[in-house]
Amino acid sequence: MTEMTVSQAVLSRRSIRAFTSEAVPFDVLHRVMDKARWAPSGCNFQPWEATIVTGAPLAELQQKMLASPMQDPPEYSWSDPEVIPECKARLQQVGAAMYQAMGIGRSDSDARNDFVRNNVLSFNAPAVLLCYFDRRMGSPQWSDVGMWLQTIMLLLREEGLDSCPQEFLAMHAKLIKEFIGVSDETHIFFCGIAIGYRDESAAVNAFAREREPVEGNIRFLGF
Repeated sequence: MTEMTVSQAVLSRRSIRAFTSEAVPFDVLHRVMDKARWAPSGCNFQPWEATIVTGAPLAELQQKMLASPMQDPPEYSWSDPEVIPECKARLQQVGAAMYQAMGIGRSDSDARNDFVRNNVLSFNAPAVLLCYFDRRMGSPQWSDVGMWLQTIMLLLREEGLDSCPQEFLAMHAKLIKEFIGVSDETHIFFCGIAIGYRDESAAVNAFAREREPVEGNIRFLGF
């Protein structure tokens, strides 16, 4: 088997929203997590914490979320950049492409509600990583957690696995923390990561995405 390069892992990684039922082996997940702990960490704080859930406990948690309203107020706000025109346009582009791939029209409220339900179910991924950390961690540590999560997702690609980061699960943050035995007083819940093998036949896993060209966000000085 040819090993995957870093470039191949980066370019083949995408948010997968339809998974097969194939289970994720524990030894593979443990190997990924063992490597990911070497992700960059300012001051070596290593702020990340997580619980990975599968099988009956995952199904139980998901049923609890389906039976519960979304948290109010939310754990944190991730939508503030929508006030920036170019950010809102990027959001609208990827949303339109995704719903078009699934054949869901703007007025099809039932199908859109089903998609929200699929978010709660982590798109039927067989394993879900639940990420949280101490509330005393500041913005630099949030960045560290993001680098750790990206490292995990790239290592999953190396193992032939796929993923979908889910800030959406923070809509049930308190419920999740109670279920896994994490204190809401001391910890903030950040996101989930759905983990499994992509369904190659699902159109939602293959729609065209757009990214800004390098010159759109990056300047080079002194070259």
